[in-house]
Amino acid sequence: MDVKKLINYLQVEQIDKYVFLGHSPARPSRIFGGQVLAQCLNAASRTVSEDRLAHSLHAYFLRPGNPKKQILFEVDPIRDGGSFTTRRIIAKQDGVPIFNMSASFHQFEEGYSHQMDMPKAPAPEDVETDEEYWAKNAHRFPEAMRPPNHFPIERRNVHRRDYLDPKPSPPHQQFWFRVTQELPDDPRLHQVLLAYISDYGLLGTAMYPHPYSPAMPEVQCASLDHGLWFHRPFRADEYILVDMDSPSANGNRGFSRGSFYSRDGVLIASSVQESLARIRSKN
Repeated sequence: MDVKKLINYLQVEQIDKYVFLGHSPARPSRIFGGQVLAQCLNAASRTVSEDRLAHSLHAYFLRPGNPKKQILFEVDPIRDGGSFTTRRIIAKQDGVPIFNMSASFHQFEEGYSHQMDMPKAPAPEDVETDEEYWAKNAHRFPEAMRPPNHFPIERRNVHRRDYLDPKPSPPHQQFWFRVTQELPDDPRLHQVLLAYISDYGLLGTAMYPHPYSPAMPEVQCASLDHGLWFHRPFRADEYILVDMDSPSANGNRGFSRGSFYSRDGVLIASSVQESLARIRSKN
């Protein structure tokens, strides 16, 4: 998939004032959560005045999505305030909700500002890309295990695990990413693309202390809920560092956090996610 195709999939077709349609690539066999998250944000943004950008969203993954079927997005305009606008979005297939989200939009205001410092990380040019890794290791992976469908988004994992033989390690990972093509100066498009990639890696981070990975057949895993906050303007076609950790996992649920920094150290976004990681019995 190239960048243009990815962006087309993240677009939604407006069929009524607050109703939109979306489609999915054939792979993977279950719709990637970041895709429907990004499409929901896209749909909600289309119902909000252009001077207001998303500042936060909170979502629940309800059911697996079928990529062979279209997705219906229903936007509820629950509040249009003086400086904040709130939308509630439900994504449906066959009349059944598969995902719901609340999103808040804010008109920019001048005010006080501070942020946590960017953690240390190697330069992106010193880290292997996903595409390079999968090309080098293709012979090791079974036919059923396909590489990530994110190559239009260049991703360089600083703390890469062996998917087939994961060794326990601290619950922390970093990766750089950027869209591999220059994008127009549309801040909403950049937000949609960051929302898409924000679902990548959080679940896996919660499994780092354990000898399992989401790719293993005995592991049943899924994103349960997701939160994302946009703090400052950014460009998705420039390198962004994602620093993730997992403070807790218990009861087959893992909790993970992510911080997004521009290359010059500006904190641009934050994310949280709770995920399911259930080890099936081998009996």
